[in-house]
Amino acid sequence: MIERLETERLILRKPAARDWEMGRDFFMSERAKGIGGPYEEGRAWLIFAAEIGHWEIRGYGMFAVTRKGEDRALGLIGPWVPSIWPETEVGWTIWDPSVEGTGIATEAARACVLHAYRDLGWSTVVSYIAPDNHRSIRLAEKLGAVHDVHAKQPMKDKPSLVYRHPRPADERGAA
Repeated sequence: MIERLETERLILRKPAARDWEMGRDFFMSERAKGIGGPYEEGRAWLIFAAEIGHWEIRGYGMFAVTRKGEDRALGLIGPWVPSIWPETEVGWTIWDPSVEGTGIATEAARACVLHAYRDLGWSTVVSYIAPDNHRSIRLAEKLGAVHDVHAKQPMKDKPSLVYRHPRPADERGAA
């Protein structure tokens, strides 16, 4: 189980109980609209606990994104595959609005897509995005993902845009 990734500016680590307050504040805020929020505290707790539980069940999951030299979680980015998902996903939530526009989400997501293909051995990676979540759409497109109108939906009652990520250049031909 790989519990930590490192990029030029970031440490991506397995989320922990110490990340709850930042996560709670995000899930209860208007910023969570892109993922169905804002949520009441009890629902925020269940979502956060599911992120940690995903690691226990799958052996991998979304990483808490932190700057090198700091341990404050700025968001969660990484592999996310609930049992009902039709495909393997790399998802993201940016909790701290001050990091928007800094390239942190792009840097972390790029590392996670590579991790999914290289380390987890996935043959495909998608991101499920709410149609009105324009920041996430821009991030997916910046990563080179392409909208796949024929892909299966993860939830019938909440249509998503499905963005398909290409295999990173240094992984093409592998697997």
